[in-house]
Amino acid sequence: MRIAEFLREDLVFADLKANEKAAVLGEMSAALARSFPSLAAGRLTEALLEREKLGSTGVGEGVAIPHGKLPGLPGLIAAFARKKAGLDFAAIDNKPTFLFFVLFAPENSAGLHLKALARISRLFKQPQLRQAILAAPDAAAIYRLISEEDAKY
Repeated sequence: MRIAEFLREDLVFADLKANEKAAVLGEMSAALARSFPSLAAGRLTEALLEREKLGSTGVGEGVAIPHGKLPGLPGLIAAFARKKAGLDFAAIDNKPTFLFFVLFAPENSAGLHLKALARISRLFKQPQLRQAILAAPDAAAIYRLISEEDAKY
């Protein structure tokens, strides 16, 4: 599985406008809903907020991987965003979060969902990738960095 199979370049954003957790999830859900008209932004946000109630998806080192499952999805969908200033996402290390990788999977796809989460997590454990993304000039450069690093594995 490659991240490029479910993350499109037009769903990578260089600087989120939102300044708090729920707003970040809403902003990213709205972007996904614009690209996938059969999905409602409110429903996406609701699924992400429900997952956050179980525990923060802020995995530390400046990274969050909000995720959820939805009935009727044909496959994995994702969006990635950077928040240059960082924000409090209740990450496990209590540090600000700068990089947000939102993932949705079909309702009955536990294996696929877990595989994708593991792949994303493995990729973003690399300090050099996180630093390069933070320094990237724009969304196209961020997408290129993620794709190139992902292709190495």
